[in-house]
Amino acid sequence: MEIYKAQPRQQQRRLKKAPTPTLKYLLWVAAGGSTLMLLAFLGYFFYLLGALPKVDRLADYRPPILSQVYGQDGTLVGEFYLERRTVVPVDKMPKRLIQAFVSAEDSNFYQHKGIDYVGVARAAFKNLISMRKKEGASTITQQVAKSMLLTPEKKFSRKLKEAILATRMEERLTKDEILYIYLNQIYLGAGAYGVQLAAETYFGKEVDKLNLAEMAMLAGLPKAPNSYSPIKHLERAKERQGYVLERMVKEGYITQAEAEYAKATPIVIQPLKKVNAEQSAYFLEQVRQQLVEKYGEERIYKDGLKIYTTMNAEMQKAAYDSVVNGLKAVDKRQGFRGAAKYLSEAEVEPFCKKVEDDIDELSLKQGAVYQGVVTGVDPAKHELTVRVGDRTGTLPKKNMDWAGRVELVNSYGKPQAKRAIGLGAVLELQVKEPDKNRSGAVFALDQSPEAQAALIAIDPMTGGVRAMVGGYDYKKSQFNRAMQAKRNPGSAFKPVIYAAALEHGMTTASIIDDSQVEYESGGDKAWKPKNYDNVYRGPVTMREALTNSINVVSVKILEQIGVGSAIDYAKKLGITSPLASNLTLALGSSSVTPMELTSAYAVFASGGYRTTPYFVTKVLDRDGNVLEEVQEPKVPVFGQMSSVPADGPAEGEEGKAPPAVPQPGQPVLSEATGGVIPAIPPETAFIMTNLMQSVVSSGTGGRARALGRPVAGKTGTTNDMKDAWFVGYVPQLVAGVWVGYDQERSLGAGGSGGQAAAPIWTEFMQRALAGMPVKSFPTPGNVTFALIDPRNGRLAKEGTPGAVQECFVSGTEPTSYSAEPAVDAVSAP
Repeated sequence: MEIYKAQPRQQQRRLKKAPTPTLKYLLWVAAGGSTLMLLAFLGYFFYLLGALPKVDRLADYRPPILSQVYGQDGTLVGEFYLERRTVVPVDKMPKRLIQAFVSAEDSNFYQHKGIDYVGVARAAFKNLISMRKKEGASTITQQVAKSMLLTPEKKFSRKLKEAILATRMEERLTKDEILYIYLNQIYLGAGAYGVQLAAETYFGKEVDKLNLAEMAMLAGLPKAPNSYSPIKHLERAKERQGYVLERMVKEGYITQAEAEYAKATPIVIQPLKKVNAEQSAYFLEQVRQQLVEKYGEERIYKDGLKIYTTMNAEMQKAAYDSVVNGLKAVDKRQGFRGAAKYLSEAEVEPFCKKVEDDIDELSLKQGAVYQGVVTGVDPAKHELTVRVGDRTGTLPKKNMDWAGRVELVNSYGKPQAKRAIGLGAVLELQVKEPDKNRSGAVFALDQSPEAQAALIAIDPMTGGVRAMVGGYDYKKSQFNRAMQAKRNPGSAFKPVIYAAALEHGMTTASIIDDSQVEYESGGDKAWKPKNYDNVYRGPVTMREALTNSINVVSVKILEQIGVGSAIDYAKKLGITSPLASNLTLALGSSSVTPMELTSAYAVFASGGYRTTPYFVTKVLDRDGNVLEEVQEPKVPVFGQMSSVPADGPAEGEEGKAPPAVPQPGQPVLSEATGGVIPAIPPETAFIMTNLMQSVVSSGTGGRARALGRPVAGKTGTTNDMKDAWFVGYVPQLVAGVWVGYDQERSLGAGGSGGQAAAPIWTEFMQRALAGMPVKSFPTPGNVTFALIDPRNGRLAKEGTPGAVQECFVSGTEPTSYSAEPAVDAVSAP
């Protein structure tokens, strides 16, 4: 019985030791699978060893660095970059700055060989305890590998690649070389890459001028540059700074006393004045396009070029401000269009948070415009409480008077009345008095213009473009109206016709009958040109016709000289757009760009020479090698300025020509810019200038008299006030302004050239010419002045009432005297 019982137990023991066929199969599969996985991993590992990018190229670290654009006087006016960075060598970086970054980011940097295994274990333990990723373990070397050689994908394979590359880097590069790459490559917030740009951005200093407190604050940024930004979150940044300082104490780099002193050191945020790309955007884009076409985008954005331009930084700012102010004035004459939108009470906070995130300044800038929300209404005072981001302020009644009678509604939701403002209204607000402690700001109601404008200013003696604005807001529209918009110039084209007439035998004293006329137009209806003011003056001189911009006379002059001749003459002045081959050309019916028309006027300003407008003078690569350089062309000067008054000699000096002035010599041509081309005789240029001085002194360009110096110019207004122009000049500068809607429609009340464009031109020129000497236009030696009777264009005797001095090319002045005394002087509008 015992034997019988023992057998089954032995069999059971044997069964336990011998697996079943199924279990045996599974074990073999598991072992095989593990072996295959190991082989696959090893294969992938060895594949990575061969496929990963080479780290050798890091020894010659050449990161993308910004290209800088300079103005005429060497002022920094713009930057082109993908990453805003300036590279500095390690030996220029303070030792304690390096220690601060090492303490905060990789305390074992000088001990490990690319991977900090102790740090990995510590981070894994902390993350396991907290059940979330609380701490990372990437070394500085791994961060460089990830930044320089890998894509930002978040996969296990990337971590493996990172580890392999970090190990390789430690074999091939010194610790200082790795730090050099890291501290120049790292992003530190506010658009700044690398410690040099960060030092400038936050503290307005070179990196080697930082104190310990500032170094520790920069070293605290890599973890979360936006969250610890000293500009936007100073208290949070100081907390992080304290952590870095304590880490430095623990690593033995500084004493506790030094740390406490640094913590107590006041942090003064003094960001280096940023380039105001907004005011120069259209000019910079023109430069960028020109250089990209020549060198390619890669080089422009990454190769640290030094680009020198013809821009005058002060003139450019003046141009931008003048366009903005002028367009707002035009727009406000059209009335208040109402709030941009209305928010519910629940939507106010998220909206304000987004606005705050977009504000880089510690306090709102005086004169700047921001979007704000109405959060309170005081009907008794007719005053609003508004929020701009996290800041509060008031909008008093006097600062919205321009909007007229506006009803204030003390409730949320869009008001029923068209001209009303209620709670939750999103308004554009201009800062009149900046906020203190994020409260107490005073605002004025503002409104973005719907009309557009262009301004271009050129040195007539060289062709250098000193300023250019192509629209109200480059961010909203990149269409450069100064270069690309072809619009009818209206009466601003008349000087081209008059200049052509002078070279076809007419003179400033030629008499033309200002009376209604009609022409066959080839259809059922005849064309009857009309004067702008519907007044017809009878016989008038060329000067009076241009001064008062008389349409009928301009058409008759064009008829007399021939349309073909006028078109050829326009081409000599540099106008390349197609021109209408009919008499409507006299009224500016053919579209041209502001650049074309301003360049044509520059021929008159230069004394008859045509220059090719240009923007770039020199380009250097990152090593200082000259890639291109333009020899500035120069128009010959007539010599000493004449003492003759702007509109000719004083009355009674009949037939007395000004002192002889040397004739201009041959111009020096510059191949790079197209050179200086003698386009028209200097006498014609001077006489046209003299005629356009009358437009300013007693005609439609009267606003330009505010300059208080000799100035010539012409207004232009097209049918229904769809386009407003003013182009004018002094001897040193010519500028043209156009105002209109992109989709053509009337500018409405005050939309003429004299009312919409001339104020922009005048504001710009007043600022642009500040500090420049007052000059008269030089008179060529073969220009003669004579006293004439403006009623018949004949010579007048000295003392004749109403007689005026007129200028002529010598030999073309009248030879006979008026049969009767002149009774009417040249009339002013």
